Amino acid sequence: MSVFAVLDPAVGLAHDVVATLAQLVPTALAIVLFTVCVRLALHPLARAAARGEKSRARLAPKISELNRKHKGKPEKLQAALAELYREEKASPFAGCLPMLVQIPFFSVMYRLFTTPNDLLGHTLFGVPLGLHVGTAQDAAQWVVFGLLYAGLAAVAYSNFRRARRAQAAAPQQAAQPGMSFLPYLSFGTVLFAALVPLAAAVYLLTTSAWSAAERAWLHRGGTAPVSAVALI
Repeated sequence: MSVFAVLDPAVGLAHDVVATLAQLVPTALAIVLFTVCVRLALHPLARAAARGEKSRARLAPKISELNRKHKGKPEKLQAALAELYREEKASPFAGCLPMLVQIPFFSVMYRLFTTPNDLLGHTLFGVPLGLHVGTAQDAAQWVVFGLLYAGLAAVAYSNFRRARRAQAAAPQQAAQPGMSFLPYLSFGTVLFAALVPLAAAVYLLTTSAWSAAERAWLHRGGTAPVSAVALI
């Protein structure tokens, strides 16, 4: 049994909503509308995460100074950090919990669009929503997949550039081990889309485009933290 099986009740509910929408509009558009509705419901969590990220970015110089001052003295460093967060009324985990809460929602969406069901029998420009790119058989099918992947690549490149700008604005953060590679994770969505059916690729394009626009709006007038811009 798949570990995602525990999500089946929620997946069933999501299926019924998409199926109902599909009676009014094409199924691919129903997937887009459902994804947008989910992301709208999760927007307050994204706002909370953005506030936490801004708080961590604001305290980053002070934290770096404390790390330098108490280098090799972990107990004093922890005490100093605790005092800093207490004075600033902030938390080192601010913004993390809202992102974690979103994971079950995204898992439901993933299972809905990758588990065989009647929705996947519908088509997008004549291409079955349950079709994988590896089994595409004609030029028309390749064009549909190609357009979706091009859209995903465009969103990924936008996220990549935003991440690089964030690194340039915070060189100390970018110098941390592994951080220089983080912007390239933006392109992971394109690779992942090649492993899932067309319906899931439609969902990925919708949710990743939403994330990029939402992140740009929430961090307007400033630079989003590196850790925030490389993910979907």
